[in-house]
Amino acid sequence: MHPTHILSLLTLAAGAFASWQSLGIPASSTGATLSVQAFNVGNLTIGTATQIVHPVVPGHEIATVPVFAFLLKHTAAGGRTTRQFMWDIGIRKDLQNAVPSVAAEFNADPAVLQEPTDITELLVEGGVNLTSIEAVIWSHAHLDHFGDMSKWPNSTNLIVGAETDLSTYPTNPNATLQPSDLAGHNLTKIDFTKSTLTIGSLPAIDFFGDGSFYLLDSPGHLAGQMTGLARVTVSPDSFVLLAADTAHHIGVTRPRPLLANNFPCPGDVLAASRSAISTDFFWSPNSSLGSFDLSSRASPLLGISDVPGSLYADPAQSQVTLDKLAAFDGDEDVLMVIAHDGSNVGALPVFPNKLDGWKKEGLKETLVWRFLEMGDFAFVF
Repeated sequence: MHPTHILSLLTLAAGAFASWQSLGIPASSTGATLSVQAFNVGNLTIGTATQIVHPVVPGHEIATVPVFAFLLKHTAAGGRTTRQFMWDIGIRKDLQNAVPSVAAEFNADPAVLQEPTDITELLVEGGVNLTSIEAVIWSHAHLDHFGDMSKWPNSTNLIVGAETDLSTYPTNPNATLQPSDLAGHNLTKIDFTKSTLTIGSLPAIDFFGDGSFYLLDSPGHLAGQMTGLARVTVSPDSFVLLAADTAHHIGVTRPRPLLANNFPCPGDVLAASRSAISTDFFWSPNSSLGSFDLSSRASPLLGISDVPGSLYADPAQSQVTLDKLAAFDGDEDVLMVIAHDGSNVGALPVFPNKLDGWKKEGLKETLVWRFLEMGDFAFVF
């Protein structure tokens, strides 16, 4: 047996049925929670699939992904909702008004952005006053996350990772940020060097100081990238991990033994995957030519892109971060949501619905293996 397969099996035996305590998440002493509501603000064609994953199967060379943003509502001890935040705000729908390099690309091919909606419009239509949003948290400073801050009132603060490059065009001719993205907004930088807490082997900061929301240092994709861990229920505790761009396709972290043990792949998906997944590009110990065996696969089907032009600034560091987050993905008490997961399209509840009841509703069981279903938005195998 291959050593890595043995290691995976040992990991499974040691970590099966792991719960949130095993990740090092502190117990709540206050009962405070953070409600999470998702928005799909459009679909984005981000270039060739080789920029985000490998291998790339013929017929799947172009990568189109959804763009999700999230409304966060903090409920303090006593059950009173007191503060609202945004976690990312998606992409601006008028890319022709972005920096010249982005505008030129969009003008040459407007189809790169499909069904765009500005998050501010969705919020207002949903009865959320923009002045009630205390701050926008950028998981990182890419244009499909920082949106158009000029549409937000100056009372909306901006929160970023301390290593975030905030240089703007034209002072920095290579920047995608514009002065209008920062002007008038109070800025807070999250400095993980001051962290005294580790969750899931990642430096963490208790954002509210009450155990309802943790920011996690998640390097690799872009300097300053953070992920967010929201405690959405207490007694029993359950969490939503806002995993940003630690992956652009969920297949770079699935399958893994812990996930497969806690959330077994449905029999119909297992059966269909035998012929659906190409054995020219994917293999497992019990596979044969033309018949892929998913149940004996102990490692993710896809890898993070490391070619020139990769969307990952540091692919090796990205892989380390993703390997750490895999423990969250396999945990029974955590729903991990990456910002561009195509398998969530049409299945992840969106505003005005909440993600808070995902565990009671069995949502994770519904979502986990969708990426392997032929015809799914995320199927690339």
